[in-house]
Amino acid sequence: MAITSFVSFLLSLLLILVQAKGNNDSTCPKSFACGNLTDLSFPFSPSTQPDCGIISMSSCDAKPFPKIRLLPEGDWYYALLKRVSSIWLGDPKLETTLRQHKCQAFNKNFSLPNSPSISFHMLNLYNFFKCNTTSNNPLNVTQKKNDRFAGYNMYNGCEGFSIYYKLSQDGHEDIGADNLPTNCTLIRLPIQSIHGDLFNWLGPKILIEWKLSDDCYQCHNEGGQCHTHKINKFYCQKETTGSNMVEWILGTGAVLFTVGLLVLLFYFREKILCYKYLRFWESNAEDHKKVEAFLENYGSYAPKRYNYTDIKRITGHFRSKLGQGGFGNVYRGNLRNGSHVAVKVLNELKGTGEDFINEVASISRTSHVNVVSLVGFCFEGRKRALVYEFMPNGSLEKFIYEERSDKFRQLGWPILYKIALGIARGLEYLHRGCTTRILHFDIKPHNILLDEDFCPKISDFGLAKMCMKKESIVSMLGPRGTIGYIAPEIVCRNLGGVSHKSDVYSYGMMVLEMVGGRKNVDVGVDRTSEIYFPHWLYQRIELDEELQLIGIMNEEEKEWARKMVMVSLWCIQTDPSNRPSMSKVVEMLEGNLVSLPIPPKPYLYSPSRTEGDSSAVELTGSLFVDM
Repeated sequence: MAITSFVSFLLSLLLILVQAKGNNDSTCPKSFACGNLTDLSFPFSPSTQPDCGIISMSSCDAKPFPKIRLLPEGDWYYALLKRVSSIWLGDPKLETTLRQHKCQAFNKNFSLPNSPSISFHMLNLYNFFKCNTTSNNPLNVTQKKNDRFAGYNMYNGCEGFSIYYKLSQDGHEDIGADNLPTNCTLIRLPIQSIHGDLFNWLGPKILIEWKLSDDCYQCHNEGGQCHTHKINKFYCQKETTGSNMVEWILGTGAVLFTVGLLVLLFYFREKILCYKYLRFWESNAEDHKKVEAFLENYGSYAPKRYNYTDIKRITGHFRSKLGQGGFGNVYRGNLRNGSHVAVKVLNELKGTGEDFINEVASISRTSHVNVVSLVGFCFEGRKRALVYEFMPNGSLEKFIYEERSDKFRQLGWPILYKIALGIARGLEYLHRGCTTRILHFDIKPHNILLDEDFCPKISDFGLAKMCMKKESIVSMLGPRGTIGYIAPEIVCRNLGGVSHKSDVYSYGMMVLEMVGGRKNVDVGVDRTSEIYFPHWLYQRIELDEELQLIGIMNEEEKEWARKMVMVSLWCIQTDPSNRPSMSKVVEMLEGNLVSLPIPPKPYLYSPSRTEGDSSAVELTGSLFVDM
């Protein structure tokens, strides 16, 4: 009875303290909306309360997009699309000059001022070199320019200067001003493509990533507002009215609560210690054996093992969250050598460690430009974490699903094609390039990460299965994968054995979503015939009609789009033997569209409400022999 009364007293005191703190909360909104952007919060601020943040929003009712200013007294941009810690901006002035092919576009050198509170990084900028072409240039300057830009492409359609740039981003490097001829300067402009002439390269959309300073982050968490002195030094402004009283109440409450918690723990110490001891050893003993066996097997080739204290230091005590899922959360981190990493911290209550060991073991066997690299891992009691190389552009998922009202794509067709080809090469490597064949079993946009150049990398090997190369069929105890991407034979075994062709099916479904900018099954479309996107696309291919896809600018992009559709329809054949291997997929994507045959219609598709029974569609013989 005494314990019950004491607990009731502590709960009542805690409620009073929470209410007292709530009454002192800032009048700044926790979140707000502005135009097409929803759930905005610090560091963003509404125009009516500019002191509530650093990045100012304005003209929220303006069409087509609201306006945004990254720092006070800075330029205004269009706010196109917000992500976790990045945002797409549109530059209206640059858009006008590019549309009219005006050389004034090369007068602007994009850079953003940073403040003591926040720093910005432009992710899709590209280096261009602007050189004056006056007739009185000394011969030594002209010779130095020719030597310095050997292998570069030149645009000389502007009066008074020429622009030098590389046709490919491969091997792209920053060149210091001291390495340039005296009449040349380095300018940085956003790109949207790497094909066509120079004006087709450039685009008005800029991807901005921001990062709060440690001082500003701490200030905001303590209820203050980040400001900058006129001498460009940081200071934190806090509400002073009643703050000392609230801090005293909170401090006293914390002490009382801690004393009460210790009393309860002491009272139940025998039961708690016994329960934790049994639970820990039952659930972790076998997992630790697997970890130690793995490390012993790999020897010096095993990834680095961190303790949990290292993980907290690397992530800055889990300060910057990049994303979350059923497995746990992903945080941004920094190693001692300055390298950026992504740390996936698994939920402590997540079953056994089988998926964790599976992922560490499988990805440690890989080394490929299109497979994410594992830097290290942590396995300490119930604490489990994976440390990966950092991918600045996050997952493919956030780039491919378009709003139906939008007339532009976040990623142009050249980049979409490059991503589809890169993923295919990564899967080909997993299926054929490793000593042991690795079947991923969870290929989907969420598990494809993009680096700063939008090079795709396959990640998340928690469901992967390893087998010998000669094994074409693998055994599985139950279905694995994500609804919408699971191959039919995984669920219905009488359709064929489970093999690397199951990854081919998932790849095909994913590329179709990249092509359409939508989920493959969408009940929100206007016409019932478009609910199942692969079936709608197949009808248009069969009738040799236009695909009517968003953002196609020329014949080359039209061919890329049609090739991606044709290859995907081959990949999602219901009979696994009718699907190509990933080697064949790469060959088809790189080959000629004319030589690509029209695939048969998969008979397990979602029919529209206006069509008859589809079960009578007959499969043709296999065109692709298992490799």
